[in-house]
Amino acid sequence: MASLLGITAAAWLLALALTWYETDHELNELLDAHLAQTASFLVAQVGEGHDAPEDFTAAPTLHKYQARVAFQVWHDEKILFRSEKAPETPFRNDSQSGLTDREIDGQTWRIFSTQGHAEDVWIHVAELLHFRQDILLVSLKSAMIPLLLIFPALAFLIWWSIRVSLTPLKSLGQEIGIRKASSLQPLAEGAGVQEVQPLVKALNHLFKRVERQMSNERQFTSDAAHELRTPIAAIRMQAQVALGATQPEAQKNALQALLHGCDRATRLISQMLQLSRLDAFAVNQTSSEFHALDVVAATRIQLAEAGQEWLEKKQKLSFDAPDNLELKFNPEWLAVIVRNLVDNASRYSPLGASINVSWVMSPTPSLIIEDSGPGMSEADMQRLGDRFFRVLGDDSTGCGLGWSIVKKIARICELKIDLSRGQIWGGLKVQVSWPPQSASTN
Repeated sequence: MASLLGITAAAWLLALALTWYETDHELNELLDAHLAQTASFLVAQVGEGHDAPEDFTAAPTLHKYQARVAFQVWHDEKILFRSEKAPETPFRNDSQSGLTDREIDGQTWRIFSTQGHAEDVWIHVAELLHFRQDILLVSLKSAMIPLLLIFPALAFLIWWSIRVSLTPLKSLGQEIGIRKASSLQPLAEGAGVQEVQPLVKALNHLFKRVERQMSNERQFTSDAAHELRTPIAAIRMQAQVALGATQPEAQKNALQALLHGCDRATRLISQMLQLSRLDAFAVNQTSSEFHALDVVAATRIQLAEAGQEWLEKKQKLSFDAPDNLELKFNPEWLAVIVRNLVDNASRYSPLGASINVSWVMSPTPSLIIEDSGPGMSEADMQRLGDRFFRVLGDDSTGCGLGWSIVKKIARICELKIDLSRGQIWGGLKVQVSWPPQSASTN
């Protein structure tokens, strides 16, 4: 309100100043032209050789405003004619023609001087300057009064329009202010003015994201409480066995089982934290570091780091890929995909099994992992990716979160995952395909 009124007042003052300047300029030009025209008339009337009559040197006053304008006709430094209100003092003594301002007897005159037909004849026509200011003020008064009367009305209209426009926003603020912290119901759209609708839509979108995030947090808390109960109970039991063992061999076995339980709990916590971070990323839709990545080199690094598992089971792992393949992707997420898929292939394959990892370019860049394990049924393939789902009757250790993490990354990055029975060994074949994008190979 203050800003709009200030801008309006500044614009009004600027318009007034410009009107003042233009009116003063045009008025001076008009009245100066009148002075010059009067002087021209007197030049035509005063011929060469005319002398002033002995009984008449002052022209009579015929109108009450005539006193504002005066003239003098001088010949050989003697006055021939002058108006009745003109001073006897010469308007000018510098023998210069043109316009000038001069103070005479306490009054300022606007003077136009010109030479007559004879060189020693000078004609001066003058006007009191303060009368010009009076005319200017009267002219501006007619423009200022309407503006002064309109300004309060304009201020009221500005106040009223702002009040009406901000009423929906005020109502929206009151509606949000009385809400409970747990209330995430969407606001009614289309009820207010159009300018408020983007705010309402943005708030509803925020409520949805907060609701999803809170749901994910509740699910994470529930899953953590449920899934950590088993490994913690196993760790406690093995600790009690170790404390009660009297034989060194029994105590050693209990401690090894204790370490195994700790490893399982650590893996479970790590995977749950990864899944929680992915859920937060999907809800908030924040930017991630996607840049050109040599996926072949990154895959080699992950296979080398995860080699202990399949080496202990005497499994054979082969890797087929071009020398390099660059894709725009997050290196941390690629490591998670490769590590979880290779770990699952090794974990659920028997001793001495074969695992093949390959990168292909046609028809789209794809990571393929195939094993010689028992494979999976169609029903189990449909459920693969559900949190904490594990195939029944399998003795391999795991917590059922690896596939959930891979599928979450696939949804975020629009990757396609195909599951099938491998044609070479008959085990499970997993193909992760990237969207069509520019990639360079050698």
